[in-house]
Amino acid sequence: MTAGVPPAVSRAALALTGVPARTARRLSARTRTVVYRVGLADGHSVVIKLYAATARRNAITESAAIRAVADHVPVPALIGYGHVPGHEATALVTADLGPLTLGSAMRSGRISDERALKDLAGLLGRLHRAPVRPWAPRRPLHEQVTSLGRRCPPSSLDRIAPALAAIADAVHTAPVWCHGDLHGDNVVIAGPRAIRHLVDFTDAAAGPRESDVAQTLVMTGALSALRARTVTDAYPLALDHHLLGAWVVFHTLRSWAHSSPGDDRALWARRLDDLSRRTPHLFRTRRPERTR
Repeated sequence: MTAGVPPAVSRAALALTGVPARTARRLSARTRTVVYRVGLADGHSVVIKLYAATARRNAITESAAIRAVADHVPVPALIGYGHVPGHEATALVTADLGPLTLGSAMRSGRISDERALKDLAGLLGRLHRAPVRPWAPRRPLHEQVTSLGRRCPPSSLDRIAPALAAIADAVHTAPVWCHGDLHGDNVVIAGPRAIRHLVDFTDAAAGPRESDVAQTLVMTGALSALRARTVTDAYPLALDHHLLGAWVVFHTLRSWAHSSPGDDRALWARRLDDLSRRTPHLFRTRRPERTR
């Protein structure tokens, strides 16, 4: 084992690629997943994602999602996936496409904000055309609401009751593959043609396209009418805009519930209040008590 390489990463590299790991640099860490850029002994570089045993999904289910959509949208090549010997974790090994993301290119000024939003919309359209197989994971609305209810008071859910009703009462259309967390930093730009690749299918599941588009609007802060229109105009499939607005409200509340106390929580609270002013029909407003 090379010094500085976590044991789970070392074992995953050897078991799933057949080559020892020489270096490992952590790229991101979430509650139940951690991602490393790993240099192998043969000179190649790969990306290894480790899933904790307690994760709702694992490397095997993420690999299935990547394979299901690979013919419709650019994704990193799968090298290996499975259980890590000696650990309860599972690991996903993909080709290393490099460090340049759509988000970093936008922040550095290499790509305009408008261009980035249009790129995200185009990628969503391509992803949503991928066929959904019966085995595809799903996240029913009641499951999402229950999960959100564990993080916020009942009054918060009651406040967006009209939005929840709009989602529940919507005419059911054929589900699409939803990425579930598409923003600039989950798009890697690679190759001489600067091809945009979708990465991080941790939350991929079958669901309504409006939910996935709304999630991208919320995660990119494209909530103003102008920026939202940039995304929806570039998105190639039909959208129910009333349903889209309801999902925007839901995802904004969820972001507020998962935010850290302080400036981050205040930011999401302001966005939620702004939505309540622009789309009051999706919120329940308190009526003043009448007195005699």
